Formats: sequence, C-alpha cells, structure tokens
Amino acid sequence: MEEKTIKKARTLTGTVVSTAMEKTVVVRIDRTRMHKLYKKRMTVSTRYQAHDEKGEYVVGDAVTVQECRPYSKNKKWRVIAKVTQ
Repeated sequence: MEEKTIKKARTLTGTVVSTAMEKTVVVRIDRTRMHKLYKKRMTVSTRYQAHDEKGEYVVGDAVTVQECRPYSKNKKWRVIAKVTQ
C-alpha cells in the first residue's frame, strides 16, 4: 500500500469586513507587494468567505482562517480563532 501524505492547510490572518450572511463571514487579508516596474510597495487585499458556525465574530475582529473542504461555491475557508491583541 502507498502511504498518503497529508497536506498542511494554509492559515492566514485577516480582518472581518462583513457578517451579512448566516454562518459566514467575509475576511480581508492584506499583503504587501512590490510593483514590478516602479518598485513601490503597495498593499493588495484579498477577500475570502469563511465559515463561522456560531456567528460569534463581528466586523472589525482580527481572526485566523484555515483552508478546508468546500462548504459552498465560494466558501473554502473556516474561522479558527480570534486573534488577541
């Protein structure tokens, strides 16, 4: 038998920007990128829909999200924990 390798799921930290849907939050992940031509640093943000079973997170919370199985067409992340600051 072949041994299966388990891929470690990606984990990202971002800010909750929307809680309008049931059991779903939208998390914005900010990254700093360098412009190829002008070499200027710029902030690029990506929005991910994440599963929030209990609905305990509110807009403005810093959270950690982890990649998981697809919950729906756009929702492939789940909220792991709130980041304490």
